[in-house]
Amino acid sequence: MSKSLLERRPTARTALATAILGAATGRGVPAPPRPAPAVRCATRRGMAKMAAAALTREGGEDAFRRLFRFYRQRDVSDLRGVVDFSVPGGQVVRSQLSISSVSDQDAYRAGLQPVSQWKAYGLKGYPGFIFILNPFLPGCQRHWVKQCLKLYPQKPNVCNLDLHMAPEKTIDLWGQSKEQLRKKGSSKWEPRSLLEKLRWVTLGYHYNWDTKKYSANHHTPFPSDLAFLSEQVAAACGFRGFQAQAGILNYYHFDSSLGIHVDESELDHSRPLLSFSFGQSSIFLLGGLKREEAPTAMFMHSGDIMVMSGFSRLLYHAVPRVLPNPDGTALPSCLDQGLSSDLPVGSVIEHSSDEDWQAWCI
Repeated sequence: MSKSLLERRPTARTALATAILGAATGRGVPAPPRPAPAVRCATRRGMAKMAAAALTREGGEDAFRRLFRFYRQRDVSDLRGVVDFSVPGGQVVRSQLSISSVSDQDAYRAGLQPVSQWKAYGLKGYPGFIFILNPFLPGCQRHWVKQCLKLYPQKPNVCNLDLHMAPEKTIDLWGQSKEQLRKKGSSKWEPRSLLEKLRWVTLGYHYNWDTKKYSANHHTPFPSDLAFLSEQVAAACGFRGFQAQAGILNYYHFDSSLGIHVDESELDHSRPLLSFSFGQSSIFLLGGLKREEAPTAMFMHSGDIMVMSGFSRLLYHAVPRVLPNPDGTALPSCLDQGLSSDLPVGSVIEHSSDEDWQAWCI
């Protein structure tokens, strides 16, 4: 599975980008337990197809790499070939959801709107791909940002800092970083905090970046709130009984990218890959079964969810660029909204303290 992100702009101390691409996986399995997947189709028409075709004609690199470099290096204003699901049409088609599979109460408990209000789309030529435009209730995205920055990096979960730091040094990254983050509001010359050095966190069955495999012997409890969220989203997309077993959170800077890859390490590819994105917008590339197939570019905005299943489950994909807000503000407007004081009984959503929120938004 894959992905999440945290961002700070060098010249703007208030910039923050967090994205979680892929945070769950498959159904329960017999002993020894099998680590299951995480979470992630399209046609090649219009300007995106034309741009990809033009690049493909050049020699040297495969078609995916060419388009990856195109969006990685291109001026941010030239994004005419990127699919925007908030303006459906052309290759974008509506996707049918299983409204009866998720009660309104369970949706509220996960911080989601009733499924009947979700706007879900697919792309022609990519069966099994579902794109859900931000279905979160106002203020609820803050909970997931808080979890990604404050709770999920805690032990026993594993993060990139564990590779070169003593275990006792990475016990509470937020606790060690919050005062340093607050100081950044007045001085841009403060050294980077540990939280700003965070690049990835693994949950549940822990992914081994060297072997590219999951191990049944390296497992810690999967966060119950994220498991509940994943269960509701999967059920709405026709995958009832989905149990999140593994997750990877990726944290990015504005100059970072997610390389071209396929999520194939999981043992059960019949289960979907779920991707949650929070924070700054990004460009997501979705290709084919081979890198010679030109990918389709699409925007992912804060709160958007992608589901890759069936044919789309093992397609190449990547994130070449994280985008700053076009209006120049530090955070998307959906993250400016505070959480309602009225939470349903059994809600997994928790309030974030103003002190914490101000610190990580600096």
